[in-house]
Amino acid sequence: MSNINIDNYLDSHYIHRSNWLRAAVLGANDGIISVSSLAIGVAAASTAREPIVLATVAGLVAGALSMAAGEYVSVSSQTDTEKADIERERQELEEMPEEEWQILAQIYEQRGLKKETALLVAQELTAHDALGAHVRDELGINEISQANPIQAALASGAAFSVGGIMPLLVVLIAPIKGMEFWLYGFTIIALILLGATAAKTGGSNIFKAILRITIWGSIAMALSAGVGSLFGVTV
Repeated sequence: MSNINIDNYLDSHYIHRSNWLRAAVLGANDGIISVSSLAIGVAAASTAREPIVLATVAGLVAGALSMAAGEYVSVSSQTDTEKADIERERQELEEMPEEEWQILAQIYEQRGLKKETALLVAQELTAHDALGAHVRDELGINEISQANPIQAALASGAAFSVGGIMPLLVVLIAPIKGMEFWLYGFTIIALILLGATAAKTGGSNIFKAILRITIWGSIAMALSAGVGSLFGVTV
C-alpha cells in the first residue's frame, strides 16, 4: 500500500478555500454591482463624462476601503469570540478534566460510536491533545473554519477593486449617449464570468452559480434604477 501525504490530501479539498473564496466573491460581486449602479445613476442624469468618471472612481476607492475594513472587523470579532471560547475550554480542562472527558465521550457516542469505543477514543485523544480535541469536537472550531482577518480583508478589498474596475473602464471608453445601457450589458457579462470562476474554483455547479449571481445582481441593479427614478432620474 502506497504512503499518502495526509496534508496534501486534505489541502486538495475545496472546503479549504471557503474562507478566502467567500470574501473574494462577495467583494467582486459588490464591486461590480455597486460601482455599476452608481455609474448608471450619474450617467442617466449627466451629459458630460467628467462627473461620471469622478463618481465612479470615488465609489471604487471608497467601496474597496469599506469592504476591506468591514471584513477585517467582522472576522476579527469572530476570531476574538473563538479565542475566548478556547480559553474558557482550557480552564475547564484544568478544573474538571474528568467531566470534560465524559463530555467528549458523549459527543462521540452521539455520532454513532458504541459507548465503550467512545470512551476509548475520548481517552486517547485527551492523552494526545485534550484542548485540541475539545476545540475541534465540542466547540466545532478547526483550521478550516478559522478565518484570518488580514487575509479576508485583503481578499475582499482587492476583489472589490477588480470588480469595480470593469464599470470604470466602460465609463472611460463607452459613448456618453446610452452609457447606462453599456454598463448594464457589461455588468451582466462580468457577473456571469464571476459566477463561473467562483464555481470552478469552489468545485460547485457552474450553471447554478451563474444563475444565482446574475439574478440577484439584476435585482440589485433594478432596485438601484428604481431608487434613482424616485429622484427624477430616468434610466
